[in-house]
Parts: sequence; C-alpha cells; structure tokens
Amino acid sequence: MGALRSCLYECEVTHHRFSPKEHRFTYRIFMMGIDLDELGTIASTPFLSVNKAGLYSVREADYLPTGEPLHNPEGAYAADGGVRLKERVVGFLQARGIDIAGGRVHLITMPRVAGYMFNPVSFYYCFDREGRPAAAIAEVTNTFREMKAYLLGASTLASTQDGATFRSRVPKHFYVSPFTDVDVAFQFRLRVPSPDLAVGIDDYTGEARTLSSVLTGRSRPLTGAALAWFTVKYPLLSLRVIALIHIHALILRMKRVPWFAKAARAGDQRSLYRPHGSIAATPPLSTP
Repeated sequence: MGALRSCLYECEVTHHRFSPKEHRFTYRIFMMGIDLDELGTIASTPFLSVNKAGLYSVREADYLPTGEPLHNPEGAYAADGGVRLKERVVGFLQARGIDIAGGRVHLITMPRVAGYMFNPVSFYYCFDREGRPAAAIAEVTNTFREMKAYLLGASTLASTQDGATFRSRVPKHFYVSPFTDVDVAFQFRLRVPSPDLAVGIDDYTGEARTLSSVLTGRSRPLTGAALAWFTVKYPLLSLRVIALIHIHALILRMKRVPWFAKAARAGDQRSLYRPHGSIAATPPLSTP
C-alpha cells in the first residue's frame, strides 16, 4: 500500500475585525485533510472512525447534503441524491459544468469529537483525472447549523508566488455572525495545499474590508499516535471552538458592535441547506 494522501493539519486561526470596532484574536486547532477515496483505509487508524461513533469520527452525512432542498435557491437547482460524499461532490460540480470524473477530492475539515460536531468551514479541493486543480468548495456552517456551499471554479484559479490559489469575491447571502449583515461579500483565497495549508476569507462592505479570517496549517501524517498527541494538545477541539465563538461574541457586545437579528433579512438568506425555523418559511425579498 502506498503512502496516504490523507493527513492532519496543525493550524493557526486569526480573526481581525476592522470596523466598526477593532477586535482581533488568534487560536490554534487541528484539522483533517481527507482524500475521499481513502475513507475505507483511514477507518483503520487508531482513535478514528468513519461513519460510526468514535473518539474522532468522520461521517459523510455531515457534509454537502445535496439530496436535501435548498432554501431560496439562486439560479437553476436540482437535488442530487448521491449516497457517498464523493458522489455528491462530483454531482454538485457536474451540475455546474465542472467534470472531475476519475479525479479526486481532498476534504479539509474538523472531525467529530466524542460524537460532537461543529465546523465553521470545511474546504473541498477538487482535482480532475489528470491531477489538475479543477474547483474548490468552501462549505460554511453557522451556529444555527445552517450550511452554505460556495463554489470557486477553474476560472478563479491563478498561479501565485506561493502556489496555485483560488480567488473569488461573491455575495454572502448567509447569516454567519450577528455582527455582520447578510448583504456583504466574501473574498475567498484558497491556496491549493502544497502540502501545507493557507486560506483567507475576508468580509467586504462595498470596497471596505471589515473582517479578515486567516487559516494556516502545516501537514502531519495521519496516524493514531498523532491523534493521541492532539487529544492532549487540543482537548475537546470542537467544543473549544464553539466556546470561543460565544466568548468573543460577548466581547463584541461589550464593545457595542452593532448586532443584526437573523430574522430581520430572512428573505436575503439564499441557497443554504437546513434552514433554521426563523427563516424556513420565508420567501426571498428579491430575485437573484
């Protein structure tokens, strides 16, 4: 058996809010880089389970639920009932004119920890049968457990000094934080892992950058020993992340940063899966 393409990433995350009040913090986590063709192989890694309970687990049903209806879909939409996650990724791309049949998909995500899952964002790097980067998907999840997939196609890929990078600015149309309205834009910078990781996601209101989020990571072999060490070094990983989100939300409230209610612009929250009850029955306010 050859070397695994799947790996671990030991990461640093920095969030820097520029306006209306400055706020910055940094924390460390680890993520998994999973070649979706290797799910059966990595299931034998100590402390890691696939599609069942474990200390760390990866469940395909947690990701890209394309067999479910979209809330306020933008443009043409057809459900894809593919059972396996890679089939769903391939179908999602194919429906948008991107063919990666015979290629591979590298998913970067946080695993479930003792059954608990919270992933602010997962990334899919998709390669064609020749091994060339064909697309990337940023799957963003908010604290309401709503999920939205942002596609970056081959036209957004450019060569940079640091390596091939997908770059795109798109309307957000998604309620991610109560301190940012839904009508801003996301600016994505997703460098193709080489093998290390470098990701940037900025918020823009018009031409003003209001928030910068940067994720960098160094790859490590995916082994039971590494997972055991990370259990000590990063205890209760996903619970720690959700706790940090709420702690810094409290700090922003204390700084009197303006707060936006989720239901206030319910119709402008579009193309998301698993809508919260506060918006599930709301029609769009305007056409895309």
